[in-house]
Amino acid sequence: MVMHMTQQIQIKKAGLGEVPLLAGLIRDAYRDVAQRFDLTPENCPKHPSNCTPTWIRKDFARGVSYFILEHNGTPAGCAALEKPTTELGYLERLAVLPDYRRRGIGRRLVDHVFEQATDAGLKKISIGIIAEQTDLLMWYRKIGFLEADTKEFAHLPFLVTFMMYQLPGKKST
Repeated sequence: MVMHMTQQIQIKKAGLGEVPLLAGLIRDAYRDVAQRFDLTPENCPKHPSNCTPTWIRKDFARGVSYFILEHNGTPAGCAALEKPTTELGYLERLAVLPDYRRRGIGRRLVDHVFEQATDAGLKKISIGIIAEQTDLLMWYRKIGFLEADTKEFAHLPFLVTFMMYQLPGKKST
């Protein structure tokens, strides 16, 4: 737990009991993105703005780890880490509620995922974002992600830009 004057920030690993909370956080955090890019359940059913508890339960069943950031005891955001290989991790479902943006919460969640990935021995973290979401692209670049490639998917109404972050390696103790 990190304390800043009157602010308390805590990041905790989520469990099955938080499935409804996670689905709601993700839906609410991505709602403005869906509106901005005119994404609907019909044209983009897999967009996080349509997240359901079933999605989260399936993620848990696949071994995805979720983390919830609480600001003064109130859930403000979340992120997930999937480990598809022994060297590669996926940063997924990074979600910060609109009222908590531009306070460093997204960065804290990303750093937490980096720590978890490093502890697990992963070497790289990959993300995929809407290619036209240039503000988010710039934000990830500032963190140190590099663009890998941009792809078109038949089931998505937008291009996806993939980015990669090279983890520094496990710290010796």
